[in-house]
Amino acid sequence: MDEYINSFDEEIKQKLLIVKQAIKEIVPDAIEVISYNMPAFKLKENLVYFASCKNYIGFYPTNEPIEYFKEELKNYKTTKGSIHFDKEIPVDLIQKIVKYRLEMIKRKI
Repeated sequence: MDEYINSFDEEIKQKLLIVKQAIKEIVPDAIEVISYNMPAFKLKENLVYFASCKNYIGFYPTNEPIEYFKEELKNYKTTKGSIHFDKEIPVDLIQKIVKYRLEMIKRKI
């Protein structure tokens, strides 16, 4: 994951580090992996992914959290499984979504 993050220019690198740290604060024991050529955090299954895209930082928490947080995400471009952060990285929102994904995984166990 660090190799992936360090491969970008300083501005993108800093945004990716903000996302990574926001996630680690919620799930410090999660395993850092690269999956689908993107950084991901894993706890029994992949929790969330993130990546640098052409004009934004992509955050991939699966579809259910995007639907659940749709009101809080109304100022961001979203797709079925992704959220696009093109300006500031909303740490609090990322952390809420990660907590939600964590609960989703716990319900499956």
